[in-house]
Amino acid sequence: MKTRGLALALLVAVQAVCAIVFVYDILVGVLGLRTVPLAWGLRELIEIGAALGLLLGSVLGALAIRQADRRRREAERRLHAASSAFMDLVEERFDAWGLTPAERDVALFSLKGQGLGDIARLRGTSEGTIKAQSAAVYRKAGVSSRTQLLGLFVEDMMEDRA
Repeated sequence: MKTRGLALALLVAVQAVCAIVFVYDILVGVLGLRTVPLAWGLRELIEIGAALGLLLGSVLGALAIRQADRRRREAERRLHAASSAFMDLVEERFDAWGLTPAERDVALFSLKGQGLGDIARLRGTSEGTIKAQSAAVYRKAGVSSRTQLLGLFVEDMMEDRA
């Protein structure tokens, strides 16, 4: 990873030098600053080298973008798989605890970090009802708080990786 960063930095530096060569050459010509003309062969070699540097930078830049895009897609695929596995675990636990549909909604909103007031608003009911449903979820899950409820799922996910 460190080598890749160094290679990209070097590539950008080479492209910058090549661009500076072209800009310098144009400015010297336009402003008439060159007192001693460069030999035609040397000037052509410098321009060919700069053009090749820019071309190489473009090609390698495109390859780096393609590789980064491939990594992003793989990360998204893994995140989707982890999300699906988590939801499967949630559904499995909810079934084992015998949660009602309303309790499932409240438990899921709680796992997502929603407060009692937010859950009540989302479900179109009172906070008292949500408190009662939350208490039922905690009792059936064998925990006493939202933090402990979330901890059950985190433990299960960590155990699956071991």
